[in-house]
Amino acid sequence: MTLFVHAGGSARTGQDAEDITHSRTRDYLRPYLRWLQVLDLVVIALAVTLAQLARFGWGSRSLPPSEAMGTLSYTSVSAALVLGWLVMLHLQDAYDGRISGHGVQEYRQVLNASLWLFGVLAIVAFAFKLDFARGYVLLAFPLGTMLLLLGRWASRQWLVRQRRAGALSDRVLLVGDHTHVGSLVKALKRFPDAGYDVLGACVADPRGDTVAGVPVVGTGTDVVAQAQALRVDVVAVSSSAGLGVEGLRRLGWALEGTAIELVVAPDIMDVAGPRVKTRPVQGLPLIHVESPRFAGPQLAVKSVMDRTVAVLALVLLSPVLLGVATAIWLEDRGPYVFRQERVGRQGERFRMFKFRSMVPGAETRLPELLSNNEADGPLFKMHADPRVTRVGAFIRRYSLDELPQLVNVARGEMSLVGPRPPLPHEVDAYGADVRRRLLVKPGLTGLWQISGRSDLKWDEAVRLDLYYVENWTPVLDLMILWRTLLVVVQASRAGAY
Repeated sequence: MTLFVHAGGSARTGQDAEDITHSRTRDYLRPYLRWLQVLDLVVIALAVTLAQLARFGWGSRSLPPSEAMGTLSYTSVSAALVLGWLVMLHLQDAYDGRISGHGVQEYRQVLNASLWLFGVLAIVAFAFKLDFARGYVLLAFPLGTMLLLLGRWASRQWLVRQRRAGALSDRVLLVGDHTHVGSLVKALKRFPDAGYDVLGACVADPRGDTVAGVPVVGTGTDVVAQAQALRVDVVAVSSSAGLGVEGLRRLGWALEGTAIELVVAPDIMDVAGPRVKTRPVQGLPLIHVESPRFAGPQLAVKSVMDRTVAVLALVLLSPVLLGVATAIWLEDRGPYVFRQERVGRQGERFRMFKFRSMVPGAETRLPELLSNNEADGPLFKMHADPRVTRVGAFIRRYSLDELPQLVNVARGEMSLVGPRPPLPHEVDAYGADVRRRLLVKPGLTGLWQISGRSDLKWDEAVRLDLYYVENWTPVLDLMILWRTLLVVVQASRAGAY
């Protein structure tokens, strides 16, 4: 993932302030952001109304009288909560178009707004000795937060579909040398959800008319003219552009009043936001990149959650497990569980369990199929693998063959979320950088699972695994688990074979 740092400018007023607003929200996004505000208003009003009805019914109820504020009806309290919640969402920049459609920051802003409002309510209640009904408060806040998150998720799905179709995206001009611009183009194409549509590039050392499929429209001296000619929303400058401090400052000045936003893309790839802190020192924005953590309280929580969820899932899914095992046995009377040696954290080997999806003795037939390998790297992939049984094709389609790995998770050999569990011969071919996949436990699911699985190229699968290793957080785990569920329930999904 490319890290974009938005370059700021001097304070402005009047028409310039209007330009800043245009730059941040984009004209094309204004209807979408207005829709978010209306949707938030509706769901918040619904939540507090339901909380009031559930606690007090249809009758009118008031708080006990207080010396400071007299008697307040709960209808007035509900109206104040709706207004306060919307104010908190605005204060948390929940309607900033720059983060719409990608990352977990959207959801974090909603959660922060809810927590801040709850905190403010508690302070007000203590300061003015207001005795709020606990049932009303304890229902309004969780319900309101949940509805806000659901509304934001549904809206985001619509926006992402639009962006993947090429609509509702920022028009971008890239600036830098040929190599770095090419890397930026590939990074942005990998993630269209972010809403960056690259129209052209100003390249310091052009090596042709295009770079990574994007037309070269000029050099570093043509940035402003080309940005205005292409009517872009964003000029993204790589640190390789050679502009220097003064050149970058002058470019920012030249873009003032044009409603074009300037962003800087440092040469830091695949580093997630939580590890990046920007701290200004005498006007110099220093980017601090924290080291990845492979120990501590978060890891302990992850381990406890893994084993607890795995045990509960084994119990709840026991009818499914029994049904799949029976279907496999009935097809060819062979074993229903396939055991294979895999490599876990710190290179420790373990026996991984899967439901058997191939004919018995399938591994002995692998040499005769190697010429049909459709994968790069050390993996073997084949769309129409003749070793896959009819039941095997079905359980692979819905990832049911992976369910026995819950036993590995319960035993502490695997995690719910992590890199793909590699085979020993794959690990033997790893370079020093790829071996970083072994710093964490392999996962039942991961970024590779929700990003194409078998359709992924080897380099892309490695990149996703390393990104997870470097940037894992409990929030990222929850997001991956949720998206895995969505992927599995899609009957016609690609990448499972």
